Amino acid sequence: MTEERRIGVYVCHCGGNISDYVDVKEVAETLAGEANVEVASTHLFACSDASQQEMIEQIREKNLDGLVIASCSPKLHMFTFRAMAERAGLNPYEYVHVNLREQCSWVHKGDRPGATAKGVNLVRAGVAKAALTHPLTPLRIETQPRVLVIGAGAAGMRAALALADMGLSVYIIERESEPGGWTAKVGRMGPDNRSGPEVAANLFERIREHQHIALFTDAELTAKSGHIGDFQVTVRLRGEEDLSLNVGAIIVATGFEPYRPRAGEYGFGLPGVVTLQEFRRMLEACEGPLTHNGRPVRDVGFVYCVGSRQEEGEDCPEPNAHCSRFCCMATSFSASLLHEVERKSNQTINQYHLYRDVRTYGRLETVYTQARADGALYLRWDPASPPRVEPRDDRLAVTVKDTLLGDEELEIGADLVVLATGMVPRQNDSLNDILKIPKSKDGFYNEIHIKLRPVETAIDGVCIAGTAQGPKNLAESVASALAAVARTGALLKKGFVNLEPLVAKIDTGRCVWCGECFNACPYGAIEKIHIGEKEVAMAIESSCKGEGGCVPVCPRDAIVIEGYRDDQIMAMIDASLEEAVPA
Repeated sequence: MTEERRIGVYVCHCGGNISDYVDVKEVAETLAGEANVEVASTHLFACSDASQQEMIEQIREKNLDGLVIASCSPKLHMFTFRAMAERAGLNPYEYVHVNLREQCSWVHKGDRPGATAKGVNLVRAGVAKAALTHPLTPLRIETQPRVLVIGAGAAGMRAALALADMGLSVYIIERESEPGGWTAKVGRMGPDNRSGPEVAANLFERIREHQHIALFTDAELTAKSGHIGDFQVTVRLRGEEDLSLNVGAIIVATGFEPYRPRAGEYGFGLPGVVTLQEFRRMLEACEGPLTHNGRPVRDVGFVYCVGSRQEEGEDCPEPNAHCSRFCCMATSFSASLLHEVERKSNQTINQYHLYRDVRTYGRLETVYTQARADGALYLRWDPASPPRVEPRDDRLAVTVKDTLLGDEELEIGADLVVLATGMVPRQNDSLNDILKIPKSKDGFYNEIHIKLRPVETAIDGVCIAGTAQGPKNLAESVASALAAVARTGALLKKGFVNLEPLVAKIDTGRCVWCGECFNACPYGAIEKIHIGEKEVAMAIESSCKGEGGCVPVCPRDAIVIEGYRDDQIMAMIDASLEEAVPA
């Protein structure tokens, strides 16, 4: 039993996402008469400024000492409501978030009475937990004004320059012998016809001249320890001794790898079937008429979406379902480059662009429009009937059904077939083992939230940027790099960071050091210490994430996670099983 609390309960309609399937008014009215609940009401959007202000006023007027908000996922608005509670003078850790959308309304759309009953139980459990909360203080950690950037492509170099301009010291490590990444290899880029090598060279020159940046090539990260604001990292330099660095944050900009088609995929492996990267190198080396195998090129076929938007099948057991975003623009821009070669050499080259969907979005649409104006012919194919590429009379024959012509089957003779290959995640197994950044279903590094925390990862102090996060064009890569800079700079420039106090607490009186918690912790947040002659475990609060894997393995029940203590969990279970008492 606990002393009487004064808890406010606020149930959100979520603009219909909850109230269309849960009777939120009934939920609030049911909770209004229960123990410890001082006020219960509903809001159309609890996250709106008006609703927050109303809650702040009630917290102050009714002297509330606990808060339960039943709304959408805590991933969206937990920090929003914590900040609101703090503005009202309530400790933010005396607020409990109940997910009434994903855990109730969206999974019970066909059963409004049942969803409402479940909603009552979920909120009742939240009240039981709130009644056992107590004020907590965030852990304050001093930060080191230094950043490690992994990857010296365009995103990594641009991030380093912006950080250094803030006055932070920056270390860049690049595992290749030269910086620049794919930007340095791509040649001319649309829509502005800029030279990729020149862009990379300009960034590199600025980095060489900047006094706050140190660039290490032929270098790889081999170890990381510590926590946000104070990481110890080890960098292996090829042919030299390992380098130890102390940094406050890490930005991962390791880039991508181009998809390598399977043998036979759209004719890959046949003479004259090349990837877009190979074709671009042919254009750059061309000083007269475009030739292949000693013969002038008359017809070129481009096949889009090779290695992107794949569907699972016998030939493709692990498909790349994502769109690579840049391929349509890059291929359409290559069409204009080919037209340029054609005009300069007075050569006639027919172009056939076989696409699923043209995704030259925003101002990139101008590239597609220009390619068509120059004479490129676009034919749309259905993924159920993809193009077939076969050898035919010393040339290539591309058979395709054009959906714009009523699925009429066409056979196109070609001297070259260019496969527009997409982006796939870069193979970084050793780095993944060290950093432990979660990955998306597509295999790229995953952000916490695509809208609210778009470059932060689940590892505090580690941000992602560029195509390490997913397919992007150059402008998008640089934009994400600057977003990572903004987040990292805000973290380090103020000199300290507040960490969650919802961490493991170990009762040293019960602990006898069996090592089970040490083995269970994925964050290395458990260490062995001596108290007198006794060996016990201690949680390193700055490294602990409150993940809780240590709790069930402890044979002495010596560990609890603050905010998720045993008494709180049991109270939630008991409350959610309560039956309504008839009037």
